[in-house]
Amino acid sequence: MGRLRAWLAPERVGDELISDPAQRRLVWVELVIVFAVTLGLSGLSSLVSLVDALLQPVALSQQSIAINVPQADVGVLDLVKQLLGVVRLVAWGALGLYLLYRAGTRLQEVGLDGGRKGRDAAGGVGLAALIGVPGLVFYLVGYAMGINLAVAPSTLDDTWWRPFALTLLAAGNAWAEEVLVVGYLLTRLRHLGFRENTSLFAAAVLRGSYHLYQGFGGFIGNLVMGLVFGRVWQRTGRLWPLVIAHTLLDFVAFVGYSLLRGKVSWLP
Repeated sequence: MGRLRAWLAPERVGDELISDPAQRRLVWVELVIVFAVTLGLSGLSSLVSLVDALLQPVALSQQSIAINVPQADVGVLDLVKQLLGVVRLVAWGALGLYLLYRAGTRLQEVGLDGGRKGRDAAGGVGLAALIGVPGLVFYLVGYAMGINLAVAPSTLDDTWWRPFALTLLAAGNAWAEEVLVVGYLLTRLRHLGFRENTSLFAAAVLRGSYHLYQGFGGFIGNLVMGLVFGRVWQRTGRLWPLVIAHTLLDFVAFVGYSLLRGKVSWLP
């Protein structure tokens, strides 16, 4: 019973609470700036996309959205632009880590050190299995219910570099999202004195918000994923399992979809 209570209502971790009003204001400004140029802006853009989809004369399930699309007509230029997208994602995560470092937080404090490679890898695979299958089922059910658009994870042309680019994009997405929405945001909210459950819910809502372009199902599914991933980090202090799990999930979605597109009837 005590262990269950610790998972459902954990106590705030650490003694790095910032009490100085001026420093607290600076942290809030930092949070606004970081998410205004990264995933917070993506959330607002996704909300606008959902409103636009709802205003269309057809149902959500009769509309489609693609995630990874061609960026240029010339193949080599398309590859370069895809790789630049990966660089942007890596930079977003690096920005969060840099700001934490400047605030006195080290890599091991957010679980990004290399001291537990085997356990982190095993945890990542387990998390991917826990989220992956139910997530696919929920997406298909949501699509059938009409609350989701048909999501095409990739519409890239069948080129030699497509699997390579999609793998890097999967890893880049995982890195940016888990570092910013879990490692960075939850740590900063601890600095501001937020309760663990309050910060967990805020981070999960943020995660769901930048998936609103997929429909209401995309928001709900990623909200649940955010609650699970965030709680695992709050309880274990390890971020690598989340990055590994997210990479595996996106790899299966991106590469798997590109291989199965048009070959199976149950995939929208």
